[in-house]
Amino acid sequence: MCVDAGADAIGLNFVPSSPRCLSLAVAQAIIAVLPSHVVSVGVFVDADYATLVQVKEQLGLACLQLHGDEPPELLERLLPHAYKALRVRGASVAQEASAYAGDYLLLDAYVPGVHGGSGARFDWSLATELATTRKLTLAGGLTPDNVAAAVATVKPFCVDVASGVERGAGRKDRALVEAFVRAAKGA
Repeated sequence: MCVDAGADAIGLNFVPSSPRCLSLAVAQAIIAVLPSHVVSVGVFVDADYATLVQVKEQLGLACLQLHGDEPPELLERLLPHAYKALRVRGASVAQEASAYAGDYLLLDAYVPGVHGGSGARFDWSLATELATTRKLTLAGGLTPDNVAAAVATVKPFCVDVASGVERGAGRKDRALVEAFVRAAKGA
């Protein structure tokens, strides 16, 4: 459904505490039918190096999104096919980002005890400078109604959405997905 709507990438969530968590078998079935131009991204929180490499190779994931408290050294070992997701707590996010190597970076909203997919938004002005120096993925509270404004403000490399196109935790809504992709690509 997401590919049919025009999504350029699909996030496959391997975070056990998430309502979006997939088994390896389900992820493999999804990847098997993805067109070659659609990027498959494995989403992890605090997984160890061996697990990350094993899942990436087993499934043929294009890249890994590290969404926990992973140290810069772990990311460096996985480059260039991985990027760090940072939860924005304030203006210090630019300094925090400088600790992580690589061209790509994701910014999401900080919500205590939640590693992403919360639907919370952060002050987009905190992302504009990073978007000029990194291939920034903007996440956090994006919806079909605000993604065009977010893109116009931040000018990110791409956007990431989860709860903003769901009718229930982990349940994507076709109309919302289509509206989101239209608005994001039309911005």
